[in-house]
Amino acid sequence: MEENKNELKRKSPFGAAALVLGILSIIFASFWYISLPGGILAIIFGRKGIKQVGSKLAKAGFILGIIGLALFILVYVSITLLLISVSYY
Repeated sequence: MEENKNELKRKSPFGAAALVLGILSIIFASFWYISLPGGILAIIFGRKGIKQVGSKLAKAGFILGIIGLALFILVYVSITLLLISVSYY
């Protein structure tokens, strides 16, 4: 019973927040006003959750935040290159 109480005390909301924000940053990668802050906050909350309690949710949110930011960069670089190449023709 003591182990259950200690484990309940060790939970942190940062893991769940990082996971949700990481998922949102991936889903809305083409909307900069959602993806950019969501990905950055997912990384920040993920690192806090990992440092505080070592949460697996926080690790997943951290990784999803990085993936979301990478997709955001990929989408916007692709759009920029497409617009530049179209303007030359």
